[in-house]
Amino acid sequence: MADERRLTAQRADGATLLIFYMVALLVVPARFTIAFVPITLPPALFVAMCLAVLWFAAHLVDHLGLAKGRNAVRTILAIYVILHLMTYALATRRYLPIDELSVSDSALIRIVSMAALAVFVCDAVRSGERLSRALRVMVGCLTVSAFVGLFQFGLGLDLASYITLPGLRVQDNGYSALESRSIFFRPAGTVNHPIEFGLVCVLGVPFAAHFVFQAKDRGEPVGRWWTALSLLALMAILSLSRTAIIGLVVTGVVMAILLPRERGLPLLGIGAVFLGGASIVVPGLFGTVTSMFSNIEDDPSFQGRTKDYDGAWLEIAKHPWLGRGFGTFLPSKYTILDNQYLLTMIENGYLGLIAFVLLFLGAIFAALRARALSRDEGVRGIAMCLVAAMLTSALGAATFDELAFSVATGMTFMLIGVSGALLRIARQEAAVRKAAEVSPAS
Repeated sequence: MADERRLTAQRADGATLLIFYMVALLVVPARFTIAFVPITLPPALFVAMCLAVLWFAAHLVDHLGLAKGRNAVRTILAIYVILHLMTYALATRRYLPIDELSVSDSALIRIVSMAALAVFVCDAVRSGERLSRALRVMVGCLTVSAFVGLFQFGLGLDLASYITLPGLRVQDNGYSALESRSIFFRPAGTVNHPIEFGLVCVLGVPFAAHFVFQAKDRGEPVGRWWTALSLLALMAILSLSRTAIIGLVVTGVVMAILLPRERGLPLLGIGAVFLGGASIVVPGLFGTVTSMFSNIEDDPSFQGRTKDYDGAWLEIAKHPWLGRGFGTFLPSKYTILDNQYLLTMIENGYLGLIAFVLLFLGAIFAALRARALSRDEGVRGIAMCLVAAMLTSALGAATFDELAFSVATGMTFMLIGVSGALLRIARQEAAVRKAAEVSPAS
């Protein structure tokens, strides 16, 4: 317990550095890149690379508080990176056009940095209180992005376009901040695309709900957390994305199963009332959302997503085990595949697909194991949130090319790391509790 208090009381730690990453990822508009480097380098990726270097340096000594030893999440991340390196080695042995080689180089840097970020979170955030603090900041940052999205949807005004930051330049990513569907603007908040925006809003919903319950249990004001929960859920719906709607359903089911009945069922009831209220306030919203699913076979968007699947299997057959190279299946050169699992099979083969799926399964296992080990309701609540978030992200990967979007990728890998950190915290708590039970009462 003394070690726990020391980790909580110190001024700056891994959670502090993680907060810098969250701000760079979720508050700084995703279209910004660092101006003084010759490559496309978003601020969040630069912070992730710095954290990777810090993680490596801190593991060379024993006095900086980084966790040592095995962890299921760390092991799976290591396998994932090794398979990416194998794919890169095989792809660059054969001839690659210069455009594919260039993207492959940058894609490898990005994915290794994301894995290193997850490992940093797993090893550097050592106490439940610090982890909770970092996740509170995450919800706050997501709420800022959702607020920007609310203006985009309601007024057609992109607040993010008015932001200028020294040392950063705007990179054209090919997406419009104000796309439309039916009679509505589709918001993107501070991220790249409405689909990505809807997904990251859904990822924040269970955490906002958790902090509502936690504040209520502690007798603290709950207004800010209800505001965050309402805004994130609303913007997930207003993103007019099937990915977000499916994610909200999955989140609701997980919370209904894992939350105590006296909390889960009322929360679902509040969600139903909230959806009805949103439909009244925004005329035509309910019809637009239902039409996205009721006429899905005739939807040009859905048809466009599935028409290239036959060609994808032909590409997979060319390099079935380790793929043609991560990042080499350029959408501008070949076709856009709105399915990350198919794209992973093309670029990383069957082995890469297994490693990708194991990322989600490993994070869910770590969260459920932490929930089983811990008696701390805060830890158990965060575990529930992580299960919902990982299932949402895993299903989202089937509806769009998730790893091509920086914010969705950054959120996913960060939460994978949080799962590993939570498992370490729960094991430490269980070890302390067991030692107290074994030792004779003084």
